[in-house]
Amino acid sequence: MGIIKKRFDAVVVGSGAGGSAAAWRLSSQGLRVLVLEAGPKFDPNRDYKLDQPDWERHMFPDLPGSRGLFTIDTLDPLDPKEQELRSWGRASGIRVRGPRREPNGPAYWHVQGIGGSTLHFAGESHRMHPKAMQLQSKYGAGHDWPVTYADLEPYYTTCEQLVGVAGPANQGARWRSKPYPLPPHPLSTPAQRLVAAGKELGMNWQANSRAALSKPYDGRPACNYCANCTRGCPLGDKGSADVTYIPKGLSSGQVTLKSKCPVVRIFPESNGRIKAINYLENGQLQLVETPILIMAAGVVQTPRLLLTNKHLSHPDGLANSSGQVGRNLMETLFWSSTGFLPGLNNSHMGLPTDAICWDFNAPDSIPDTVGGCRFISAAQEIGFTGPIAYAARAIGGFGHKLKQAVRDSFGSAISVSAIGEFIPNDGTFVDLDPQETDGFGIPLPRLHSHLEPGEIKRLRFMARKSRRLLQEAGVEHLVEEYGAWDFFSTTHTFGTCRMGEDPTTSVIDANCRSHDHPNLYITDASIFPSSGGGESPSLTIQALATRAADVIAGGKPLRPSVPS
Repeated sequence: MGIIKKRFDAVVVGSGAGGSAAAWRLSSQGLRVLVLEAGPKFDPNRDYKLDQPDWERHMFPDLPGSRGLFTIDTLDPLDPKEQELRSWGRASGIRVRGPRREPNGPAYWHVQGIGGSTLHFAGESHRMHPKAMQLQSKYGAGHDWPVTYADLEPYYTTCEQLVGVAGPANQGARWRSKPYPLPPHPLSTPAQRLVAAGKELGMNWQANSRAALSKPYDGRPACNYCANCTRGCPLGDKGSADVTYIPKGLSSGQVTLKSKCPVVRIFPESNGRIKAINYLENGQLQLVETPILIMAAGVVQTPRLLLTNKHLSHPDGLANSSGQVGRNLMETLFWSSTGFLPGLNNSHMGLPTDAICWDFNAPDSIPDTVGGCRFISAAQEIGFTGPIAYAARAIGGFGHKLKQAVRDSFGSAISVSAIGEFIPNDGTFVDLDPQETDGFGIPLPRLHSHLEPGEIKRLRFMARKSRRLLQEAGVEHLVEEYGAWDFFSTTHTFGTCRMGEDPTTSVIDANCRSHDHPNLYITDASIFPSSGGGESPSLTIQALATRAADVIAGGKPLRPSVPS
C-alpha cells in the first residue's frame, strides 16, 4: 500500500461535539488537522424553514446523506402489568398496539453533517453529577469513570466560555471554578407554573444551563425565543458546533474540513499503530496517512467502523481486544406527560427546556433503585409550538369543532419530561447486521435494546412524579403521554467504546486513547462509562475531547480544579 505524503498531524473522523472540539483544540496548539465528515454541510438560510408559512410541517431537515443507516433487532415484549407506562394521545389513542416495543420516528436520533447532532439538539449544556462518575464503586452498578469531576472541571469551564453557555449561579453538587459566561434565560410561562407547583411539592426547580445566548456573545446574536431549537437554529444563537468550534478551528488556518467524505477503511500496522485510512470524496477513494487518528463518528458509527475493519492481527475488529466494542450501549430512558392548563397563555413561546429540577439526579436519590433522573419543562421541546401539533396530537376531530377547540386551547399546553439513568446490560448493544449492508457492501450497524427491571422502576417513578407535578399546577386532564417503555427512541446515547483503566474490560484509557493502538483516540459519547441521571452529554463530550487534544499536543492535561 503506497502512502501519500504526510500532510496532517491528526485526522478526525466526525465533526459533531467531540470531533469539532478536538480539532479546535489541536489547531489552537499548532497542529494541522483534517476533519472528515460523512454527511453534508447544512445551510441555515436554505435548510431551516422557520421563516416559512408552513414551518410547522418541517422538522429538522433530512438532507441526502445526513442519516447514518442502521437496523434494529427485535425489541422487548410488553408486560401487560405496566399499562400505566403506555404511550397514548387524546387524538391518536394508544400509540403502540402490538405486543412489543416499537421504534418511534428515526428511533436513533442523530445527524450526519458538519456540526453533527448538535445541529438538532435542544442546546442543554450539563456537567455530569460527580457521584454519577463513581457508579460501580459507590453503588455497585454499571461502571466507574477513570477520570473525576475535578479532572474535567477546567475543561467544562473552557468549553462553556467558548460556546457561551447561559446558566444559574449554582447547580448543587456541580461545583464551579468560574461562573457561566452568560446569565440564565427568563422562564417561559409553563416553566413558571412548574416552578411554582414544584415549590408546593418540595421540588427545587431552577433555570436550565443552555448553550443558547441570553445576550449577544462573540459575534452571535441573542436568542429570539422562537421555541424551535430542534428544527435547526437559523440565527446562530444556539451553540451548535457549526457556529462555535468549527469556525474557531477554521480561522486558525490549521484545519481542513471536508463534508460528504465517509471513511471506509482503516489500516493498522503490525505494531498496532493506525497507518492510514481510506475515505470517499466525490466517489473517488482517497488515502491519507494518520499520525494521529481521532474517531468521533458517534455511538453507533464509531463501533461500526472499528468492527468492520478486521485484519489478521485484529480478527475481532480494531480496538477490540477486550471484546467491548459495541457493548454497554446506554439509550435514552425518557418520559413525558402533557395537559392543558386553563388560563395559561403563550406556552408555545420561549426557550425549550428552560427550567429543570435536579432533585432526583444523584444515583441514590430515587427510592429502591440505583440511578437518578431529572425533570424539565418541555412543552416547546416536544413540539407543542404550533396549531398542527394541538390538532393532531391533543384534540382530534374534524371541522368547525376542531378549529374552535384549537383556538380555545392553543398556548395552554404544559408538559413535564424526564430523562433517567440507563444501567448497561448484556441485552443492549451494537453489532453488525449479518445481512444488511450499505451501498459499498459494508455491514450496517444493528441496535439491540432491552429494559431491565431497574429501568422500569425509574420510568414508573418519572411518570408518577410528572403526573403529580402537573396535577399540582392545576391540570385536570392529561392529553398525551409517551415514554421508553413501549417506544425505542433514543436521543442521548452512550457507551459502546467505554473508557476505563483495565484494558481487558474497556476500549480506551482515561485520556481517550485506545488500549490497543497507541495513535488511535475516541472522543464521542461512545466512551461514556455511565449515562448519568439525565444529563445532556454534549458538554461532557466537548470537555473530554478538549482534554484528549491537550494530551495529544502536549502530553498532559490541565491540572484538576478544586471546589471554589
